[in-house]
Amino acid sequence: MSLVSTNWLSQNIEKVKILDASWHMPNSKRNGHEEYKKEHIKNSIFFDIDKFSNKKTDLPHMLPDEKEWENIVSNLGISNEDRVIVYDNSDVISSCRCWYTFIFFGHKPSLISVLNGGFFKWKKENREITNKISTYKKKKYIANKIEKLVKSKNQIDKNIIENKFIVVDARSKNRFLGLEKEPRPNVKSGSIKNSYCLPFGEIINKKDKTFLDKKLIKEKFAKVGIIKENNVVFSCGSGITAAVLSLAYSIINDKYLPTVYDGSWAEYGNIK
Repeated sequence: MSLVSTNWLSQNIEKVKILDASWHMPNSKRNGHEEYKKEHIKNSIFFDIDKFSNKKTDLPHMLPDEKEWENIVSNLGISNEDRVIVYDNSDVISSCRCWYTFIFFGHKPSLISVLNGGFFKWKKENREITNKISTYKKKKYIANKIEKLVKSKNQIDKNIIENKFIVVDARSKNRFLGLEKEPRPNVKSGSIKNSYCLPFGEIINKKDKTFLDKKLIKEKFAKVGIIKENNVVFSCGSGITAAVLSLAYSIINDKYLPTVYDGSWAEYGNIK
């Protein structure tokens, strides 16, 4: 169950751990943590995508190492057995990145879900919000990363020749085609050779920020030639919206576990 509805969360709010994983594009002039402090879903705690990342690289919000992740999640007060619901108040559905990271580090997929429609839908439905900062008691979390769920630049380059998996880019068509400047400095325009483009916004309902229904998601993937493939790797600008597509694909393919090129175009298109 990759997604839960606002109704489901409202009925189960005292039985789950809730994370606000709001993150905004660098040029948006918005701050997810500051917005969380002003208003958020009751009982939720803030998950800082940038802070909870690998600090040994200049690339944005790369996956931390296993020990770091254990410390992060233990300090958040989450155990391996906890049912976790992630939401966001972001235009790029950043909660999916948090969802992906939990699965990568071995959290059981049935115990981690994204709130469909996020804070936008929750607030629109006049459900309970607060500015009270919650905390959970520290727990002991054990990570068990699934290495195959992340790809490196070397693996992406090798695949251009070997063609063992399909790469799908979640960025806009203009960015993919190199017609639009990248939002980050020192990153050229363009895309990975032989990759496909499916802008993440195409699988999101604009009215309430929910995911399209299963049939429509299938049609979107079919349009780029992906029907029943299990070897699909998602990329984007920096690994955020790649996770949105990976969640969408997990909805229509129950054998699929989210697989992301972590460095994405921020690494591949780097011109330093």
